[in-house]
Amino acid sequence: MVNKRLLVKNLLAHNDENSFYDKKRFIRIGEKEGKAKFLKHVCALANSNPRNNSFIVIGVEDEDNTIVGVDFFDDSKIQNLVNAYLDNPPIISYENIPFPHLPEGKVVGLVTIKSNGKVCALRKNIWKYYGGSVFFREGSISLPKAFDIELKDINSAAVATIEQHARNNIELTLDAVINFMNVRHADLKSDYQVFKEQFVVCWAGNIKKVNNQFYYSRVDIELINEQVKLFYSALDEITITYDENSFSTLEYVQLGLGSQQKYYPLEEMVITFSENGKYTINSELVFKPPQYDKRTLHHVLNTNNALLQKLEKKITLNTAESKDLKNLPATYLICYLNGFEEAKEQMERARGLLKKTNNGAYLSLKESLRILRKVRYN
Repeated sequence: MVNKRLLVKNLLAHNDENSFYDKKRFIRIGEKEGKAKFLKHVCALANSNPRNNSFIVIGVEDEDNTIVGVDFFDDSKIQNLVNAYLDNPPIISYENIPFPHLPEGKVVGLVTIKSNGKVCALRKNIWKYYGGSVFFREGSISLPKAFDIELKDINSAAVATIEQHARNNIELTLDAVINFMNVRHADLKSDYQVFKEQFVVCWAGNIKKVNNQFYYSRVDIELINEQVKLFYSALDEITITYDENSFSTLEYVQLGLGSQQKYYPLEEMVITFSENGKYTINSELVFKPPQYDKRTLHHVLNTNNALLQKLEKKITLNTAESKDLKNLPATYLICYLNGFEEAKEQMERARGLLKKTNNGAYLSLKESLRILRKVRYN
């Protein structure tokens, strides 16, 4: 098994950006330009490596390789995005890799790209790139090329060496379990489970019991063998179940207007472990958004827009408005899920304004955008 933290370290230590490896300070696939650039790099790396893995490391300063991290990015639907925009799409995964020195909630993103051996191309126009465009890597740059160019295998040996150097061992596994339970989450209820005598899953969180069901909040879950963070949320609650073959979570989100809050199932994740040392992760969106009267939501939308205008003009909010501001991201999300398209644009507009507040509104905004991303890519 490949230890993904060691893999990231090996990529950063021994390689400049090249035809199988790229690094980014961050990506923004929620915006059209950011989505287009991400798809361009995925296309180029897939075409430049038809026989082996390519990688994008996210959360690293370009000049000196300093690991600064990014927010935990929970996007199990990223393959759907690639399938929608690329012909002959590669198999792609996004994994969140914890590093000990990073603040809580910050990780390094690792995108792994596996070509299907055929020329990958843009399927349709996006931003300034035209449908039918084909990209390849030249050094650290992704450039358009002729469609009938031959795919060449030039990196298999280099990638195999890097992955071999990142293999896990029992010392790394034990150290990681002890660090997870006794250091990083000493203040939380922690547990672990071993599957098929090979895989170790650790989880931690605040726990409560309701109607004979245990719920976890402030949850952190890691697949220790590969140093991959499977789930992290400071707000939402989940249930955890497991048997000898699988580990499952069901995530809930709290939504509602005013005091009428309710928990809604969002997504179920099931990790199935095999005897041959492999595992699969399957996620299913089970979310059914709450429905409200359109006139009520129109009033909520206007109220939220007025709050943003006051923030932009630096007008002091009263007590009631401050309370509404804290709920603004969740109510914008409800508006969008009920057909008010402009609510998404307003959420993006609110990003910079809420980041300057200290009442939890910005954290709520990030959670609402995460839910929105899941629903859209589904």
